[in-house]
Amino acid sequence: MSPDELDTVLTLRTAVARYEELRVRDLFDDVEEPLGRAEALELIALGEVIARKARYGRQLAVRTAREAGASWSQIGRAMGTSKQTAWETHNRWIEQQRRREGDPGHLGMGEDAIARERHLAGPGE
Repeated sequence: MSPDELDTVLTLRTAVARYEELRVRDLFDDVEEPLGRAEALELIALGEVIARKARYGRQLAVRTAREAGASWSQIGRAMGTSKQTAWETHNRWIEQQRRREGDPGHLGMGEDAIARERHLAGPGE
């Protein structure tokens, strides 16, 4: 399965559990059943799904931090980056949500929600 297909059927928790199961088998030579081609490809796809879901979850946490009054400097520090990069990353995420409205398997946002998100994000200062 592709990451797009897996993303719609797996939660982050189930993707991580399966990834860990396959990764352990991949790491150790003494396992009874080494990974075959299909499982190795699944491991790669699961890694991508986990990264996508983690990025999405991070941006939801950024929104929550902004709602709680966190500055972009504080958010940037928590992300290990600059306040400008944190703000730009979040604004790219907002734009991606506009494009995903109505996309099966993704939340997406309409124009009103986008406007609220942009207002909450502020000018990035």
